[in-house]
Amino acid sequence: MFDRIREQIDCVFDRDPAVRSRWEVITLYPGFHAILLHWLAHSLWHRNLKWLGRAVSQFSRFLTGIEIHPGATLGRRVFIDHGMGVVIGETADVGDDCTLYQGVTLGGTSWNKGKRHPTLATGVIVGAGAKVIGPILLGEGCKVGSNAVVVKPVPPGATVIGIPGRLLEDEQHRPLKSDPQFSAYGSSRDETDPLIVAVQDLVQRNAELEARLTELSRHVDSLSHHP
Repeated sequence: MFDRIREQIDCVFDRDPAVRSRWEVITLYPGFHAILLHWLAHSLWHRNLKWLGRAVSQFSRFLTGIEIHPGATLGRRVFIDHGMGVVIGETADVGDDCTLYQGVTLGGTSWNKGKRHPTLATGVIVGAGAKVIGPILLGEGCKVGSNAVVVKPVPPGATVIGIPGRLLEDEQHRPLKSDPQFSAYGSSRDETDPLIVAVQDLVQRNAELEARLTELSRHVDSLSHHP
């Protein structure tokens, strides 16, 4: 247990340049507190102490502003940065080394029992305010940009942005690097939004058509001046 707590503290140093000491993490980081309290709530939940598990979860919500259902599964070294307004549903599964920022929702779309919340594979980054909805899989190492709304699966290593979420054109088939560099808030250095690309193509096509129309008009004018 102490090794896992130490591991949880150390992962903050890897992903938050603002941290100064372990004591600061232990005393002042709500994401760290929420994870520890979730371990307790999750343990009670699976011992069939459902009410007590929910009570611990609600106390954690009051203390940290982060709501994690005790039935949710969190892997190792999950980092919740800032954290206010984060909501993780009952059947959500968050893999090892994932990072969630403030305002993230891992929500469900069905009132039926069974799997209804997302699964995040290893190393997924979900930016601030993003909503990942339904029993979908976010592949290993993928990134969700801030305020995106994701309702479809995301392939490994890809970046999804926008409402509704759409894959960046240059990353849809990019192979996953074995040691991807951490990207805060799910940002991408090559943010080629397919919608922007489409608009740029339309603008270029429109300019070409206008040039051809001008040339045809000039040609027609020249013909009209000849007997």
